[in-house]
Amino acid sequence: MRIAKIGHSHSRDPLLPIIISVLAASVLMVYPLSYALSAWRPTFMLAIMLFWVMCQPTWCGVWFAFATGLFTDLLLDAPLGLNALSFVLITFIARYFTRERRIMTFMNLWIITILSVVAYLTFVFLVLILSGTDFVFTRHWAPLLPTIVIWPLIYYVLKRWRI
Repeated sequence: MRIAKIGHSHSRDPLLPIIISVLAASVLMVYPLSYALSAWRPTFMLAIMLFWVMCQPTWCGVWFAFATGLFTDLLLDAPLGLNALSFVLITFIARYFTRERRIMTFMNLWIITILSVVAYLTFVFLVLILSGTDFVFTRHWAPLLPTIVIWPLIYYVLKRWRI
């Protein structure tokens, strides 16, 4: 006679890991760093959002991207809607690339993440230019490499909740 484990059917329910990862990313986004180091801070919230959008598409979609982008705007005191709009656009790009592939390997996800981070920084760069905001060109692109490097760690930590 087999006894079913109660509560085991939803053990892969990603709601709690999603909430914890977004909270961890928010802490890492605002954690005080020196001026020299702060430019190199990875775009943690973008990386977390991309992981969930690509690896848990039934749980995290455009509304999740919008909400995390809006949360990022509030955390960073950015113009309201800047990250929200860019995260939604990036989600559409990522979904377009993941839709074409049935098997999403780590390398495929990493390449899509790299393209998404470049698209995100380009979009924000264009908005800053069009709005006439003063910014340092080299500081704007500094998070690119750290975000690309940190992606495998994020993937490794969260991969057990991947579909």
